[in-house]
Amino acid sequence: MRLRTFVTPLIIAALAISLTGCGAGSNATTRLTKKVTDGQEAEIKKDANNIALRNFVLVAMPDGSAVVVGTVINRGVNEDALLGLAIPGIQAQFTGNSTIGQNGLITFEGESANAKAVIFGANLKPGTHSDLSLFFGNAGEITLDVLIQKPEGIYAGITSQASIL
Repeated sequence: MRLRTFVTPLIIAALAISLTGCGAGSNATTRLTKKVTDGQEAEIKKDANNIALRNFVLVAMPDGSAVVVGTVINRGVNEDALLGLAIPGIQAQFTGNSTIGQNGLITFEGESANAKAVIFGANLKPGTHSDLSLFFGNAGEITLDVLIQKPEGIYAGITSQASIL
């Protein structure tokens, strides 16, 4: 009888640990899940507005400027306009598409780019983060904590020079 009162709590404790995942250790699959991209993502859902922001980063250029990379998607029923972008204290020079209709995109950089935003004098350090604010006519303002990248690898072709969009 005494053995049963001693063994039963041990079995219950062992089952509790293994069933809750605590027994998986420091290499548990759920603990090692990694984000697919370095880019920051967010959404603005306000009234009839639904703006999705995908894969936003800043690329620090050798001349001290920073180039915005990312995509804005209008999932709402109302047309909206991207009025501007800024980091603390410095507004971006923004060219290209600013009006975004239902299911429309504004893409910064890449083969399908239809807009460009450069922040001159940013002097950001790769590997750090910075706040990046986007301002919309209807949806309002949103601020993302974005990663600063070097202009290499997938960002190697990015330049602070204006291009024909």
